[in-house]
Amino acid sequence: MDPRPAEPAAAPHESAPPAPPRPSKKLIGTLCAFVVVLAGAGYAWFGTPQALTGNVPQAEAGGAGGHLEQIAAMIGKLEDRLKTQPDDAEGWSMLGRSYSVLGRYPEAVDAFRKVVALRAGDPPTLAQALADQADATAMAAGRRLAGEPEQLIERALQADPKNLKALALAGTIAFDRQDFTRAARLWQDAVSSAEPGSELARNLEGGIAEARARAGLPATGASGAAAPVAAASVSGRITLAAALRDRAAPEDTLFVFARAAGASAGPRPPLAILRKQVKDLPLTFTLDDSMAMNPALRLSSVRQVIVGARISKSGNAIAQPGDLQGLSAPVDVGTSGLAIEIAEPVK
Repeated sequence: MDPRPAEPAAAPHESAPPAPPRPSKKLIGTLCAFVVVLAGAGYAWFGTPQALTGNVPQAEAGGAGGHLEQIAAMIGKLEDRLKTQPDDAEGWSMLGRSYSVLGRYPEAVDAFRKVVALRAGDPPTLAQALADQADATAMAAGRRLAGEPEQLIERALQADPKNLKALALAGTIAFDRQDFTRAARLWQDAVSSAEPGSELARNLEGGIAEARARAGLPATGASGAAAPVAAASVSGRITLAAALRDRAAPEDTLFVFARAAGASAGPRPPLAILRKQVKDLPLTFTLDDSMAMNPALRLSSVRQVIVGARISKSGNAIAQPGDLQGLSAPVDVGTSGLAIEIAEPVK
């Protein structure tokens, strides 16, 4: 089915109007830059579109609210251009990823469907669009991959058996079904398609180690080196600075999280997260592998983490201006007795 709306026929003796311009490279490039910054590794499930995600705390860093506002403004421009140029698959793809960053998953699904229709004859692009659609569909359904998302993932792998995102998501489905041998194999294939040494590759290797351990297989990672499988934790105490107590209500949401420490730019997805309320402060906490959002993103997959606490009036997992936060310095996994004070607003 042609996704383009019918156009009125030109009146007799009138020349057809010039084709409307495609979304500018500058607009696409700028929007892409913001999406990459806020999406971490690019999708909801592996620090994926998500995730690109509104429900997954992938943008804990301060200042994310300003980026989100700029993304929203650029989305409006892209939407206007796509109304006059509905056959631009690149534009629809970026629009879908941008919607996902803002947690607008049903709209993201519609955008990715258009990419699927426009690129049915291009297997690699089709596979990516199907994987993106599966991701957004799962997020819209409360992060459930069973059903339509799984069917879309299967179609993606039929189109391109090496598609990184489809392999990663298929591995997650297998892990959830306790088919740990299949999960390890799929994630191993995903590592082969990932950038060597990237954070995503390391996270996948952590998932492989966990899956192999549960399947009773030797605990070796993608490179053949031993992969960390032991339980890991960080613990300590969270307090709220006296100067900020009048800015937080007892029912406000409190997120305590740990994310990988490192020098690379951009927000990092959480390896463990705990949700409480301000009335629970001061709070003695322990974060461990049981609090991972995904088996491929675990405390035991890294050596050092940054532990943070953030108060959100909206309950949104993405940091926004006006939230209150406190962060630790990088600490080794296994550290106990941390003292974290929530003492600064998010800018």
